[in-house]
Order: sequence, then structure tokens, then C-alpha cells
Amino acid sequence: MLRWLQFGDLHACKGDDWASLALFEQLVAEANAGFADRLDFAVLPGDNANHATPEQFRRVAEIARHLKTPLHVLPGDHDFEAGHLQDFRALLAPQALPRMEVIAGTPCLFLDIVSAGAGGPDFRLGREQTAWLRRTLGEIDSARGALVFMHAFPGDLKEGCEEVASLFAQSGVRYVGTGHTHYNDVLNDGHVIYGATRSTGEIEEAGGKPGFSLSALDGDVVSWRFRAMGQPGPFVLITSPSDLRLVTDYTSRTQVPEGRVELRAEIFGSVVSVTARLGSGEDVPMSRAGEGHWRATFEGLSDGLHTAVVTAQDDHGAKDRDQIEILVRNARERPKRAPTLALGRDVHSVRFWPSHGIVGGRLGPNANGRKW
Repeated sequence: MLRWLQFGDLHACKGDDWASLALFEQLVAEANAGFADRLDFAVLPGDNANHATPEQFRRVAEIARHLKTPLHVLPGDHDFEAGHLQDFRALLAPQALPRMEVIAGTPCLFLDIVSAGAGGPDFRLGREQTAWLRRTLGEIDSARGALVFMHAFPGDLKEGCEEVASLFAQSGVRYVGTGHTHYNDVLNDGHVIYGATRSTGEIEEAGGKPGFSLSALDGDVVSWRFRAMGQPGPFVLITSPSDLRLVTDYTSRTQVPEGRVELRAEIFGSVVSVTARLGSGEDVPMSRAGEGHWRATFEGLSDGLHTAVVTAQDDHGAKDRDQIEILVRNARERPKRAPTLALGRDVHSVRFWPSHGIVGGRLGPNANGRKW
């Protein structure tokens, strides 16, 4: 099991009296209080400094250093506004890019899609980084899976979108985490799940409410859910089986189970009870299977779609629940699948998933929002 947290773009800037940094500071405090000791790592996906000034990088770093879980920081186009990443590296993120780290047994790749471009949203990997990516993914067992983090979707690249997205699809990449959109979004192109987390600065959607996303890789199952800042009580993330929106392999018995379903969930925060329910059935107690990890088994399910709900309650009576749609399929012949088109592009967005923080509208400068 691999668990990670992703913040949104900060756009730290004196022009708004450093408002996003005050929000970031609170998010770091909340992450430390209820999540950090159970996470494998966290990510800042780029556009950390709004204008790439040394002061902006220093202020971001001062808050980021208080996070009590390993933090990986990526550059975005705003971090490259000076035409270089020297201050970004010297003051905020000294680790080399691109790089690959094996975290809790899973290869995780961190990319730089701004340095090879001419500035602004001229996103490119460049020849050398693309060769590195091809070589590195080629050395990873595709059955093992991998994660990738970059500032924007492959569909936003000015060069190499098809090559990069095809590499991800062919190499067993399970998930690609990004920023850039300013709004929450999850894509499923039939091979890879892509997740973008709402920005902390320059937010237009949901009344400007920032937060962070929590994700897990449980075997070959990817889960993703947004937590808004200030949300009280526990936090529930169902990690297996797959929600139908996130299924990439319909022959997988963990993504699309047969009649017997083992429902697994990660519960963050202190809880006194955790229950699970399928469809219109009764709530059943889940059993603890390790620190914060809970499970329950359901037998004899028929083919088709079933709603799964996990509810946790703490000792103050505060509750949280996660809900997913599970596809049960007892037949195991390979389903017919036409070749997937437009890999890595946001035409594959799930569009609307309010229980997981995707509210629709896509309010951001790269879709339906303002030009910040």
C-alpha cells in the first residue's frame, strides 16, 4: 500500500498579501495533525512561486519545511518565469530532476516539463528527459506499476504528448499527479489515472476553498479523494476495489471483483467505529487490519453496479464517509476494447464527482475560468 498527499499550486505572491501562504501554512498544520504519520510522501506540483522571485521561493520553503512527511517539489511555468530554475533549486527544491525513487516498493518518477520550453505554458520534456523517461520506464516491471508526477497533463505539452502518454500507457504507469488546472480533476484514459488538485492560490471553484487530495495505490487499484481545509473529524478513503470511474483493467479481479468483494479503506484520524454497506444492505462493522487500515468482506454479489459506502466516527461524534461504485463481473472472458484515443488528454475527465471533490465547471485559466 502506497499513500500520498498532494497540495495544489500555491502561486505565492506579495500582490495578494501572501494569502495563499497563510492557507498553505494551515494545510501543512492539518496534514501534520491527522495524516503525516501515515503517509509515504507529499507533493507540491508546481507554480509554487507566482513570479519566480527569491523571496517567494524562500517563503514557500519556510512553511514547507514544517511538513512532517517527505515532500517532493516540482517546478511549474510560474516557477520558471525568470527563465531559469536556479533560485527554485537553491532555495526550495535542490533534488535533481528528472529522478526516480522507489517509495514503499513503488517506483515514483518526478519530471521537469518547463526547463526545455521557452517560458509560460510552453511545456516540454525535451529530448534528453524523454530518453531518460523511456529508459527508466523500460527498466520497471509493468506488472509492478509506477507513479509519475509532473506539472501538467501530457495533453498540455506543446511537444511529445502522444509519445509521453503512450509511454505511460504501455509501461504500466498507474497514476500521474499534476497541478496547473487550478481545479480538481481526474482523468481515466483507459490505461492511466491522472489527478490534478485544486490550487491553493488563485482558486475560482467551490467558493475559493483550498485543500489537498489523498490518494493510495492498493495493488493495482488507484483511489483519489479531495479533503477541504478545515474539514473536521476523521477522513475515509476506500482503497479497494476500484471505483468504476477509475477502472483501467476490466479483467483485474481487484479492480472489477467477482461475487466476493473485500472492501478495504484507509481511515485517517482517531475513530471509535467504522462500518461498511453495499447497496441497500445493512451497515456491517469493518475489522481493523493494521494501523488505520480496515476491511470487510461481502459474499454472493450479482453482476452489475453496486454502491459501497464506508463510514467512520470519532469519539466526538464527528463522521466522514467515502462512497464508490463497484462493478461486479463473474464472467472472466476478456472484454472487447477498441484502441483508446487521445491518451493523456482531459477529454477523459470524469467531469463530475462531487463526493470526491470534483464539482464540475472546470473553473480555471486553462479551461472555463479567468485569465489570472
